[in-house]
Amino acid sequence: MNNNIFKDLSFKVFRSGNPLFFYIGINTIIFVLTALIAVFAFLTKGNIDVYELVRNYLGLPAAVDKLPERFYTIFTYMFFHDGFFHFFFNMLGLFWFGQIFMNFLKSRQFHFVFIAGGLVGALFFIAGLNLFPAFSDNLGGITVIGASGAVMAIIVATATLVPNYAIFLMFLGEVKIKYLAIAYFVLDILALGSINAGGSFAHIGGAVLGFVFIKSLQKGSDWSKIFERKPKLRVVKNEQPIKKSTFKGVSQLEIDEILDKISTSGYDKLTATEKEKLFKASKD
Repeated sequence: MNNNIFKDLSFKVFRSGNPLFFYIGINTIIFVLTALIAVFAFLTKGNIDVYELVRNYLGLPAAVDKLPERFYTIFTYMFFHDGFFHFFFNMLGLFWFGQIFMNFLKSRQFHFVFIAGGLVGALFFIAGLNLFPAFSDNLGGITVIGASGAVMAIIVATATLVPNYAIFLMFLGEVKIKYLAIAYFVLDILALGSINAGGSFAHIGGAVLGFVFIKSLQKGSDWSKIFERKPKLRVVKNEQPIKKSTFKGVSQLEIDEILDKISTSGYDKLTATEKEKLFKASKD
């Protein structure tokens, strides 16, 4: 039974093709492995601080002079977390909004927004701490880790695409996701005066990327096409035409057209009939 659970999890993370499961899975694996190494170091009285090593060598440094030798940290920083709650709330936000994102957009677009959000978050972190005099005295010791910038990109992209989509929150009831995204963004602006200003700069960078990506997509420009694989040409002889699958009376062609309309115009521009067709397809 345990073997079956492991196979199911492995399939979801690495072979299902769902980027939401992939990024949650990768972050979870790295978090658990780091924690296990830290526990082993503690039990054996190893003279190392695992989390300090992670921050120093895998976290993104604010000091520009350290970047040439730690250039790789612009990627690695977004897959490590500073404690359980940092990890948990990032993955929870990614799960909530990532599911909505995947209901309306493509896997390729999810990959682009997550990675680009993390990269732009890194640039905002470095630029913010180096441009503002308030942080100039201690740049050498500041690093950042966490998927927050990438997660904020997914959150804001989703809220920009379908702002009136509502989710149920305990004690609050139904809340439109645009208000949640605005709340997150405002809290990060306010937190620029706190000890975690660097993290807030990264969050803001991710949010900006998510917003601009969707606005560009709605104007007909899909930046994620840089990840698109060109189909290989092949000759097919005497094959029966492939029929489009249907979803409870709704053809795949209709669903594709509706999703394209959402990408370019937003969910709110759908007619009542189109929304009903999309709902039927989602229940299949």
